[in-house]
Amino acid sequence: MIREAVPSDLEAVASLAARLWPAHAPEDLKPEIAELIAARDAAIFLLFDDDGSPTGFAQCQLRRDYVEGTGTSPVGYLEGIYVDETQRRRGCGRALLAACERWAAGCGCTEFASDCELDNDESLAFHLSAGFSEANRVICFAKRLARP
Repeated sequence: MIREAVPSDLEAVASLAARLWPAHAPEDLKPEIAELIAARDAAIFLLFDDDGSPTGFAQCQLRRDYVEGTGTSPVGYLEGIYVDETQRRRGCGRALLAACERWAAGCGCTEFASDCELDNDESLAFHLSAGFSEANRVICFAKRLARP
């Protein structure tokens, strides 16, 4: 079963999100997740196993800035997706993605986009198998400036 997250799902979403983004503790993620659950231009969908336990989530939102490979605005954007290893290779990720796409279409979007790190081969394979086309590859640079 998949449904949109509500405020009472905060603990479950934060726990799953910390698995996707392990550099962050669930407690650190809660404020942002709470904002996303309440936002009109974002949605989080939860996946539940047969026992009713949350085993995956997808976070999407509307982007109004330029989105690589698109020509419209707003664009639905998959910000993150995670499915517990025990539930993978069963179509759960695609079902979460489909929920995000339906939400974006309901918001008036005609395009949907996403990204992944250059070395995340598993994510790349998921995106390509789900019908995404690669739009670009980017390596970003930054450096600190000396204070005057």
